Amino acid sequence: MGRIAVIGAGMGAMATAARLAVAGHRVVVYERAETYGGAVRRFERDGFAFDTGPGLLPLPAVYRDLFVKTGKQPLEECVELVQVDPSSRHLFADGTEVSLPNASRAGVVTALDEALGSGAGDRWGDFLVRAREAWDRTRRPLLEEPLWPNWSVLADSEPYPSVPHKKLLRTRRATTLAEVAAWELRDPRLTAVLESQALAYGLDPRVTPASAAVLPYMEHAFGTWYVRGGIRELARAVYERCVARKVEFHFGASVERIVEKDGRAAGVELTDGTVADADFVVAGVAPGMLDRLVAGTAIRGDGEVAAQRGAPSRLTVLLALRGGRPEGVAHRTVVHAAEREEELGRLFGEHPGLPAAPTVTVSRPDDTALVPDPEHEAVTLTVTVPSGLKVSESDVDRVLGVAERALPGLRDRLLWHEVRTPADIAEATGADGGAVPAPALAAADGRLLYPSNGTRVPGLFAAGGWAHPGGGLAHAGMSGALVAGLIVEGPEFRGSQ
Repeated sequence: MGRIAVIGAGMGAMATAARLAVAGHRVVVYERAETYGGAVRRFERDGFAFDTGPGLLPLPAVYRDLFVKTGKQPLEECVELVQVDPSSRHLFADGTEVSLPNASRAGVVTALDEALGSGAGDRWGDFLVRAREAWDRTRRPLLEEPLWPNWSVLADSEPYPSVPHKKLLRTRRATTLAEVAAWELRDPRLTAVLESQALAYGLDPRVTPASAAVLPYMEHAFGTWYVRGGIRELARAVYERCVARKVEFHFGASVERIVEKDGRAAGVELTDGTVADADFVVAGVAPGMLDRLVAGTAIRGDGEVAAQRGAPSRLTVLLALRGGRPEGVAHRTVVHAAEREEELGRLFGEHPGLPAAPTVTVSRPDDTALVPDPEHEAVTLTVTVPSGLKVSESDVDRVLGVAERALPGLRDRLLWHEVRTPADIAEATGADGGAVPAPALAAADGRLLYPSNGTRVPGLFAAGGWAHPGGGLAHAGMSGALVAGLIVEGPEFRGSQ
């Protein structure tokens, strides 16, 4: 039985800890905050409760597998999963709208045809077929296996089978998500649907590779899920599974440095001077923090991909509303920006800031656990913003103005609101500027690949959204499976079969 020190209690780190404990290791988690979950937090006030991180769960199979592999109680006995239907409602700048059924290609095709005109559904359906091919080509190397030693193969190849397009007497294929939208979808509203998937992960569709088509495909194929009581309940369940497997947690315990001995990781030193010996160290922290913990050591191998720096962040506005949630409203409504170029320029340009009317995602869970009584409603507004953005009152007012398109009479119903900024995310996760990592993607010269879970320091591994396979609840959970496999089985581990 080995001794494992885990730095951080985020979702990827806890997934690693539970799997290693089941394998017979003694696992101790050191978390600088006073609670678990990393970015998966909850805010409560006056009987209202809100998720301040992710609000929906993609690919629940990742956590089903975690619970199957770590105990007798399956995931569904620990949390209540609810499939959200419709998957999303979209409000466009021209006044049209569409609600997309959950995990139903035929239903989505019909809904798009009825809302946007004949042919729109077929174009989206054909796009999903091509996106599935990209998913089939990249699922294992980008989600279920450790990063290939010859990762440059993933960086150089574009798995999305784009349709040939004649432009300036030349036949070209789409290489970016924006080109896929312009050449294959050919409708600004379908473009908005596709690009909103990228924006939700902080990706600029103008330069994001066409392989990002896997993001809407994942949602379409595996459905959109809500955890009753909020996603924080998933973090609670994972934490309790760790405790049941005898994982030891120390909260308010900040790690000062990773101790090395004979050229390998040998434990951690806390800020109070305490040294805890370990046979392996797992770091579930942002890249800048990992660099500081191993001062003077090149953590990554020569030529290895670097973790994303300067990734966008999130602005979240929590609304406590008088009046109950109306029957039949969508759980998630995306209010699309009218000025696409202005929004992208403010998000990813040289002068970052909040657009005049940004894309706003409105979350309205049908969940009595989140409100003091049925005569009130808890609503969350989410906007992708530049990392490090200092949010002003006028910024929040603009977000509220956009949200009124989905919530008529919002200001008259508003009891109070609470704002969570990039600075709050930075405090919770340690990521510079509150940056939020996206899932790993192929192509684009490797810009959207993440460093491998192993490092140049023997015995030191990286888990969580800033290591392979990247950000998001599902990918963070998979990082736990990969790190546990590498420690238990050694470098020959090749992922689940």
